[in-house]
Amino acid sequence: MYWGDIVELTKIPVLPKFRGSGEKGVNREPLDEKTFKQMIRAMNLKVTEQRMAILQALHCGRAHVTAQEVYELIGAKDPDIGFATVYRFLRTLTEHSFVTEVRMGGLPARYELTPKAHHDHLTCIQCGKICEFENVEIEKLQERVANQFGFALTSHVLELYGVCSDCQRRKG
Repeated sequence: MYWGDIVELTKIPVLPKFRGSGEKGVNREPLDEKTFKQMIRAMNLKVTEQRMAILQALHCGRAHVTAQEVYELIGAKDPDIGFATVYRFLRTLTEHSFVTEVRMGGLPARYELTPKAHHDHLTCIQCGKICEFENVEIEKLQERVANQFGFALTSHVLELYGVCSDCQRRKG
């Protein structure tokens, strides 16, 4: 096998924006305005309409969105909120573990409000749909691998790529 073959095998696909409602995942508890205000205050920040709008955009609709998608959702309601404001607040939320940032290779980061339970992701390379899943056996295997190499596992992100059943049906 040559270097070019290895690069091709490990190449992460460019994902389209997923605009459907078919995201599947772990059950998330509903969050309200009071919870959002508590999150903002816990970071020693002032509660503003802009910060509330960003949290609401993260909470309604899809669970995994890019900063650009959050900006577009908010911009439709309030064009005065800039992209830099959205991005900075997402970074702050991530630093305080209220939001989880998932980086998939060289793709733009996707953000989700941090759920209470750990989960992993399956991503469709054709439509961009993301399915969340939990699997005890995979978690145990990851611990064994970390132990085998002398690591104390602190966190991980497992991202699997493939073609979802809807896209398979459309093709064949």
